[in-house]
Amino acid sequence: MNLMMLLEMASQGFADRGAVQNGDQRLSYAELFSAAGGAAGIAREAGVEKLAVLDVSSLAVPVGLFGAAWSGKPFVPLNYRLTDAELESLASQIAPSLLVTSRDRVGSLSKLPDTQVMERDEFLERALGAETPTADWSMDPDEIAILLFTSGTTGAPKAAVLRHKHLVAYILGSVEFAGAAEEDAALVSVPPYHVAGMSAICSSVYAGRRIVQLPSFDPDEWLRLAREEGVSNAFVVPTMLSRIVDSIGEGAEAGLPGLRAVSYGGGKMPLPVIARAMRAFPDTNFTNAYGLTETSSTITVLGPEDHRVAAASDDEAVRRRLTSVGQALPTVEIEIRDENGAKLGPGERGEIYVRGEQVSGEYLGRGSSVLNDGFFPTRDAGSMDAEGYLFIEGRADDVIVRGGENMSPGEIEDVLLEHPAVADAGVVGVPDEEWGEAVAAAVVLKDGQDASSQDLQVWVRERLRSSRTPQRIEFRGELPYNETGKLLRRVLRTELAS
Repeated sequence: MNLMMLLEMASQGFADRGAVQNGDQRLSYAELFSAAGGAAGIAREAGVEKLAVLDVSSLAVPVGLFGAAWSGKPFVPLNYRLTDAELESLASQIAPSLLVTSRDRVGSLSKLPDTQVMERDEFLERALGAETPTADWSMDPDEIAILLFTSGTTGAPKAAVLRHKHLVAYILGSVEFAGAAEEDAALVSVPPYHVAGMSAICSSVYAGRRIVQLPSFDPDEWLRLAREEGVSNAFVVPTMLSRIVDSIGEGAEAGLPGLRAVSYGGGKMPLPVIARAMRAFPDTNFTNAYGLTETSSTITVLGPEDHRVAAASDDEAVRRRLTSVGQALPTVEIEIRDENGAKLGPGERGEIYVRGEQVSGEYLGRGSSVLNDGFFPTRDAGSMDAEGYLFIEGRADDVIVRGGENMSPGEIEDVLLEHPAVADAGVVGVPDEEWGEAVAAAVVLKDGQDASSQDLQVWVRERLRSSRTPQRIEFRGELPYNETGKLLRRVLRTELAS
């Protein structure tokens, strides 16, 4: 099992079909296969242990990904938004490495110890110009395919280890080989250092779908590219989808009948946003995909029919499923457990545990977090209903403990978001002498709308127990999110605690 197996099958099955494009740059599947061989030669010649890319989405990403797999070296996509000090820390963990980057960053990154730096265009030119070597990649499933540094929303980033067996198991279990039509195209706007960016490449290649890269997300450019390239599939994070429907305008339709499928994930999707999106894209099937870096991407899916049934239902329990992340993939098992590791029943809140062949749960230099029974504790908090629909309620560490009572910040946020004046809300626990922790909230109001902190406190108190009512509410122009749509609670907690 090796990622190159996926590309080899695609290049043999549809060699001349478009594989990936970025602006005017385009590669067919045959050209991508050949370039991967060239990239493998570059990595081997450099004599390094890892091949890293620090760049926005470009052709260097898929070429580097498969070139690393061919050469038997881990591929490491790095966050181009990090500071020099943060990059130096990450580079030290993957040294010695070959680092591919944009021309403007070569100078500063060349100072990194045990790091050979190559400019992106030079890397691509050499990879495309080289003779295709013999197909001599290893088929050892335990070799490391990708190292992905976690987002660090609750602490310092650490490198999640994804071996070939994990990624291939995910693709084989969730994607039909050659399932895409020749005209199909996937618009990829998530950054390459996010697991969704990696899985989008792998799944599109195995399906035979053309990848259209959008290096820097902009809602208007996303819509233009989707129309111009006849995009059939796309993946977005919630903040992206919110900006897209805002760009379309209230009550208007996107005018993209060819966009058959949109998957979203990576953060909490507010119910008003997905409801507006379904109206703006009436011909599109929406899928909520929940997964983690440590699970090689998706482990649960809320499918198109689930969306339609929930949106049309008068049953509150069924309609609530629009805020769920759906049911587990057939190849995955999920349990909700309490703080002692005991399995909980339907509707009971606890920590989410997952088991399956695609689950890694391993970190570079730190070993595996997978338990003896094969389950991985995700550190995400949630619950499942009687039908197996999973509801995410933030990180387990985000639970607010007020006077011995455990509270989910997500539950309080959902109620705040139901207020007609509220556009966004973030809830955290802050230190309190009397109760241990107090509930605090930061709220973004909709343009032209008004509400006081007292108004919102009454709103929450009427719908939840009084203990869950925020003692303190601050109004903001925006909340702190990372680029993949996850609320940075540690940042918000620090701000509100002060």
